[in-house]
Amino acid sequence: MKKLLLLVTLAVCSVGLIGQTKPKVSALDKTTLENYVRHLQAWDRSISVEVGNPKPAPMEGFYEINIHASKDKASQDLVYYVSKDGRHILQGAVFETAENPFKPDLDKLKGITAFSPNYGTQGAPVVIVEFSDFECPFCRDEAKALRANIPVTFPKEVHLYHLDMPLETVHPWARAAAVAGRCIFKQNANTFWDYYDWIYSIQADVTLENLKSKILDWAKGKETIDSLKLSRCIDTKEPDAEITESIEEAKKLQVSQTPMFFVNGRRMAGAVEWATMKHVIDDEIEYQKTAKNAGEDCGCSVTLPSAGAPAATPPFGGLK
Repeated sequence: MKKLLLLVTLAVCSVGLIGQTKPKVSALDKTTLENYVRHLQAWDRSISVEVGNPKPAPMEGFYEINIHASKDKASQDLVYYVSKDGRHILQGAVFETAENPFKPDLDKLKGITAFSPNYGTQGAPVVIVEFSDFECPFCRDEAKALRANIPVTFPKEVHLYHLDMPLETVHPWARAAAVAGRCIFKQNANTFWDYYDWIYSIQADVTLENLKSKILDWAKGKETIDSLKLSRCIDTKEPDAEITESIEEAKKLQVSQTPMFFVNGRRMAGAVEWATMKHVIDDEIEYQKTAKNAGEDCGCSVTLPSAGAPAATPPFGGLK
């Protein structure tokens, strides 16, 4: 009798389990999505997570939701696509076959290069936007390679814009160097590129404590720079808001490392061999002959205008 009772009990429990349905959850609920993403990314509670409001996605049946994660000065932005019933989540790139595959980033880049340091040819078919950090050794190596090769290999086909992305959590003097660079750029656009080359060349010898004195010693030999004005600009950090703006633009583009290059919108991160960069530039030059949907000569709405920013003439500010 006891055996029969046990069997009946087990049968009831088994039926109960089979009959259970999954709890109804929706990723459109911010707490649910946050918890799901935390588990997916292995983010503990020391990391702050902000879930954005759903907005129309580029494909039917889904919403686009932005996730912003931060801890101290570090941050990361992710984009998820959530089905309208809240049951499914997608992460990845979405492409519109009738558009340039890099159009979303091109749209974000449009206009942010205005009044930024730049060199190369105005109206070039290939625009490179770099996010860089003066204390970053990989940025130093990439800068050296590009400055040596672009004017020789692509004298008319490339226009490069520099934007600051100092990684303050790991590079203590990077932001101060970016501010000084902007101070110099405001006095003379071409001389900025002299500074750019010089600060990278002495990178290993710079500290937060000696940065200003080294810059002022360097500026003494520059007829285009007023040293007193430069010293005052460094002390007051007059262009600091511009550095903040550049960092914010980088975040919108989900730039989380330096160097980061956008070659006609194509994202290229970290240490890129010149041969690889040249291949991409060559491909873009050929592609834009018919596509006309990127670069500065495209005649379309996704240009990267300099908006009157003084271009370096000759390339690299007369570097010899």
